Amino acid sequence: MTTSRRAAAIAIAGAAAFALIASGCAASGGGGASEDGEITLSITTFGTMGVDANYEKYMEENPNITIEATNLEGGGAARDDAYAKIAAGTGLSDVVAIEEGWLGTIQEVSGSFVDLRDYGIEDVKDDWLDWKYKQGTDADGRVIGAGLDIGPQGICYRGDLFAAAGLPSERGEVAEYFGGADATWERFYEVGEEYVAASGKAFYHSPRFFWNSFVNQQEEGYYKKDGETLNIEGNDVLKDQLAMIVEAENDGLGAGLPGWDVGPEAKEDKYATYMCPSWMLGIVQGYYDAGTTDSGWDFADVLPGGSANWGGAFLGVSEASEHKEEAAKLALWLAAPAQQAASFELAGPFPSTVEGQELVKDSTSAFFNNAPVGEIFAARSEGVIAQVKGPEDSNIQDNVFGPIFDRVSQGEITDGDTAWKEAVKLLNQLVG
Repeated sequence: MTTSRRAAAIAIAGAAAFALIASGCAASGGGGASEDGEITLSITTFGTMGVDANYEKYMEENPNITIEATNLEGGGAARDDAYAKIAAGTGLSDVVAIEEGWLGTIQEVSGSFVDLRDYGIEDVKDDWLDWKYKQGTDADGRVIGAGLDIGPQGICYRGDLFAAAGLPSERGEVAEYFGGADATWERFYEVGEEYVAASGKAFYHSPRFFWNSFVNQQEEGYYKKDGETLNIEGNDVLKDQLAMIVEAENDGLGAGLPGWDVGPEAKEDKYATYMCPSWMLGIVQGYYDAGTTDSGWDFADVLPGGSANWGGAFLGVSEASEHKEEAAKLALWLAAPAQQAASFELAGPFPSTVEGQELVKDSTSAFFNNAPVGEIFAARSEGVIAQVKGPEDSNIQDNVFGPIFDRVSQGEITDGDTAWKEAVKLLNQLVG
């Protein structure tokens, strides 16, 4: 990507974020220090990362530190907020959560973040899975992000609704019914047809998530391995999968709902499956009252097409921070194995550190019918391909294919070829 295109992309993405800033939703700038040595560190996170499980402990262990936290609605809002502030030259938070999907663009302006090698990350680099550590490293070898979670995926499903439709409902049987280790997307949609025919209800809420999962399973996704060359036009693998999803929508498998904020519909039994990377467990559970254990949701150790990673985050430290050393200390502490384990217990993001995964291996989820989530995610993380994400990856996912699937789920587009042509048209308009 040329410098001019890169600046334009950041400016375009940043435009949406200025609305967040105007409405008071954006993170505050770097923290200050008082005369008595008290330091305030600001941190911006997003979604249900679970990082907040650790703030009080850190402040107790470091009584001169006050953490000023802002949590934005999702990765898209956090992306727009960060891009806008970088483009405008205004202050990022001292510590900033960066999502995997837009890490590629952030690396284009990685000078906005400190090199964590200057603050000791190399001393603990073996804590992380190799590919996760490398993802947080820019082209010049600077480590700009300390890895938090990874997103191995399984299928969340409503065991009670499956049983009512005459399908297997016990999680081991469900995994095998989908095909077990040999599960395919074709079989997944076949089961969906069975469910719809027996129940008269939709199988899933939106096709967006299943598309994202399929893309992440490929050795090369929206970009070639070089991270610069687009891999969409002429890609028959993606085109054929899009056509399969359009056919599933035509068969009534989708509920015609948006990708997010579908809690009321979940509680009204309007769909029975949800694609669940580890962090999505917190999203689904958040639709219900605290302490709920009778929602009917369960979690199966299976994914059509094999293993895949969707998402995961990093913590970067702003180069503009007035307290880089203290901010880096906080970021590395929050990304350490014990804190990753605590985040998982609170919200579900699966640790990217080897020790962190060991700490949560026996974890179960009362909400998901006591599913052994630690064990399942460890199994689902085997065979994951560390796919290269290009600079426009999240833009393509959210603003190219996202709108196409919305049109498909609303019945506006009912033909696979048309859906693909419209996607390519949007791609050329937004990315070029």
